[in-house]
Amino acid sequence: MYASDKMSNLTERLNKILDKITDKDFLRGKGLGNEISFHIFDYPPENELQIREHIQFLKDRIKKQHTDIKVLHINLFQFIIRYLKEKNILEKSFSLEQKKGTSELLKALKAPLKAENLVTLIRDTMHPQDYDLVLIDGVGSIWPLVRAHSLLNNLQPVMGDTPLVLYYPGNYDGQVLRLFGRVDSGNYYRTFRLVT
Repeated sequence: MYASDKMSNLTERLNKILDKITDKDFLRGKGLGNEISFHIFDYPPENELQIREHIQFLKDRIKKQHTDIKVLHINLFQFIIRYLKEKNILEKSFSLEQKKGTSELLKALKAPLKAENLVTLIRDTMHPQDYDLVLIDGVGSIWPLVRAHSLLNNLQPVMGDTPLVLYYPGNYDGQVLRLFGRVDSGNYYRTFRLVT
C-alpha cells in the first residue's frame, strides 16, 4: 500500500470516530454482549501528530455539540511525568539513566510504574468511572515502561460501564497487539477495534 493510500485510509477511519463514540448505544455498551466496552484504535505510528490533533478535535467537538457527554482524556506520557514529578522521582531518573544506563532506569522504575499502581492512581485521582467516555493515548511514548495489554487488563475492574478507547500506535488484529507494527506484546488481548 502506498503512503497516500495509507493516509487516505487513516483519514477515512478517523472521520468515523466522532459519530461512533457519541452514539448512545456505544456509550451504553449496547451490542457487546457481556463484553467490557474497551476499544482500540490502531494507527501507523508515523501518524502520531495527526492522532493527537484528532483527539483534540474530538474533545472540542464533543464539548460544543454533545454537552451531555463527559469525556476524560488521559495522555499516559504526561500522566506518568506528572506522577514521577510529584514523587520526586523524575530528576533522579534522569540522573540514574545518565550514570548507569537505560536498563538500570527501567529496573528502577518497574515497581512504581507497575500497571496495578498506575491504575490505582488513575482511579483515585481521575475517577474514570464518573465519565461517559475515556480516551487514552501516549502508549508509544511510555513503552517499554508500561505495556498496553497490562494496563487494559488492570483497568477493567475500575471502569465500571464507562467505554474506553485506547489509541494504539501499531497494529491490532482483534487478538494481538503489535506496538509500532513490530513489537509483539506476547499476550493475547481480546477487545474491539473501534473502526476497522
